[in-house]
Amino acid sequence: MKNTNTSPGAVRPVIHMIGHESDAIETFAMAVESRNPELAEMLYQELGRAILHSADDMPDNIVTMNCKVEFVDETSGLRRMVKLVYPKDADIENDCLSILTPMGAGLIGMVAGETIAWPDRSGTERMLRIVGVTPPDEPIASPA
Repeated sequence: MKNTNTSPGAVRPVIHMIGHESDAIETFAMAVESRNPELAEMLYQELGRAILHSADDMPDNIVTMNCKVEFVDETSGLRRMVKLVYPKDADIENDCLSILTPMGAGLIGMVAGETIAWPDRSGTERMLRIVGVTPPDEPIASPA
């Protein structure tokens, strides 16, 4: 499942999502569409290329909500470990990254070992390589 995209126009890799997480993310995308159409579009594009799985069938090496993901920004060399969370749990000081950030939208569904070209908050294209994924300790229900 290794796929590398190195140019802004490159076709992005297929991603994998848990069905109920996909539904929750779509709800968030609709909620932010009027105030942040660019982010909403990023999320819609991710949802459109996702293969959906049940939580029980999701491999452990795929970035899902509430998992910890280690990645390297190949552009800057910065290595980070974050927990990908729903907006209510976001706390960047404690490395809890919201799905409603450009970086969060780029990480969801990626497979350990893959690299993707993805814009940061300023629109600067970054090459993100997924180093490792630690699944959540317990499955967490999507927000109501």
